[in-house]
Amino acid sequence: MLKENGKSMSNVVKLTFNPFQENTYIVHDETGECIIFDPGCNSPQEEQELVRTINDLNLKPVRLINTHCHIDHVFGNQFVSEHYGLGLEIHEGELPVLKAVPQILQMYGLPPAKTSPDPTSFIKEGDIVKFGNTELKALFTPGHSPASLSFFCEADRYIIAGDVLFYGSIGRTDLPGGDMQTLLNAIVTEYYPLGDDVAVHPGHGPDTSVGYERKTNPFLNG
Repeated sequence: MLKENGKSMSNVVKLTFNPFQENTYIVHDETGECIIFDPGCNSPQEEQELVRTINDLNLKPVRLINTHCHIDHVFGNQFVSEHYGLGLEIHEGELPVLKAVPQILQMYGLPPAKTSPDPTSFIKEGDIVKFGNTELKALFTPGHSPASLSFFCEADRYIIAGDVLFYGSIGRTDLPGGDMQTLLNAIVTEYYPLGDDVAVHPGHGPDTSVGYERKTNPFLNG
């Protein structure tokens, strides 16, 4: 899709998967290239839905990225990696979280899931993630997890937020590596300066915006 001024424009497609109702995002632009963020597909039916959506849009996945590595965001890593021949990209600080997935599944009483591949590269704060004609900036937004990343598209005014900020809420901070004040600081220092108009695509629930949450979110206005 092109904007009126002729510049490229990216699009965000949301699929909601697994018992945790996790949002998986396919971000694509007019070149047909796309990034798959946080594939949560955890059954053959959900895997087929992901592939069907990508095929229907005639897209070519070129990157696989986890905003963070809690179980509900990594269920589909192995499938996507193998099906599309993609290496996994995460922040290095999330590696212990990824390695703990089998134990966490046991703790929740859940059946074993497909083992995520190890990352092939790490994304650092401030890195520019590119695909097609689109650029996303990696923001370091820990607090829900030790080294969660958010991805900001300045041109199209949105954030792929993981579990940092939700409609009317924030990510839980009672999991290993979580810290309430760290998360609140990340939202205020990393999200607020981007502008109230910026759309937030969270890891669970409906979309929201920086401005709406800044004004109304009870966790940010307590």
